[in-house]
Amino acid sequence: MRKRWFSQVQHTFAALASTTLLTLSLGFSPTLAQDPFRATNQRQIGDNTEAAFKAIFEQGNYQAAVNYLNQAETSEPNEPLAYAMKASLAYTLNDDINAFGNYGKRTLETGRQLIAQDPLRGNLYAAVGHFLQGAAALVREGTVRGTPQALSELRQVYAYLDKAEAVAPNDPELNLLRGYMDLMLAVNLPFSSPQQAIDRLVRFAGPRYLADRGLAIGYRDLDQYTEALTYVDRALQATPNNPELYYLKAQILAEQGKKQNNPSALKAAVENFDRAIAKKDQLPSSLVKQIERERSRTVQRVSGAS
Repeated sequence: MRKRWFSQVQHTFAALASTTLLTLSLGFSPTLAQDPFRATNQRQIGDNTEAAFKAIFEQGNYQAAVNYLNQAETSEPNEPLAYAMKASLAYTLNDDINAFGNYGKRTLETGRQLIAQDPLRGNLYAAVGHFLQGAAALVREGTVRGTPQALSELRQVYAYLDKAEAVAPNDPELNLLRGYMDLMLAVNLPFSSPQQAIDRLVRFAGPRYLADRGLAIGYRDLDQYTEALTYVDRALQATPNNPELYYLKAQILAEQGKKQNNPSALKAAVENFDRAIAKKDQLPSSLVKQIERERSRTVQRVSGAS
């Protein structure tokens, strides 16, 4: 459960990824760097930071991302997005909660420093930094002891998001990040409606493939499988080389097949698990093991349904 929650945290920061296609085998050209979110009022994202996001969220290539981020830490020391990504990878790849917390703190610091120059992105990344700090407290201290700090950090998250929204309420980057956060909280908290977060992702968020990915995750967790499949297929149309999207589709189909006693959905789930595993060399080992476990359980259900 903890890994799944952190996977959702990671995909929250995927909201800040770019959409320009990256073909890793052809290399990365810094001269092509551009703001992937905005047609007007564009911001410059560091070349290595941008390349790392593309490697993870378009290609699902974590090892390439690590190399880009190591370069970004030196060449782009004032880019908070790089530190948010390094925080996520510290936990995803190495289960290193101390590094996770430290990079979360650096995200917060560089976000605050950016506010004077760019109030929108500065406040946005200050919110991300507080979000990471709250997540680290929950894991480090446990639910009982960590909850007070986590709630305190969450208040700061929304205070900074409100400041960013006051600058540009329809900004696609802002709405993508806030939509992910709001939807993740809504599906995990009782008496909380996800509809506002869904509307935000549908109407204002960008780039489109990441909004669709977030909607697929949200609908999966709401047990609305038809809608979840619609949005994951849309994300796959835009980024067909990312094995994590095939894993997400496999999860949706597996849950649908289990709850509806649908052998066809279960078999389709196995096929998508296999497509994800085919690129296991570029995924975190812990994620590969998780995919293989879920595939094995689904194969057993296929046998039981036959």
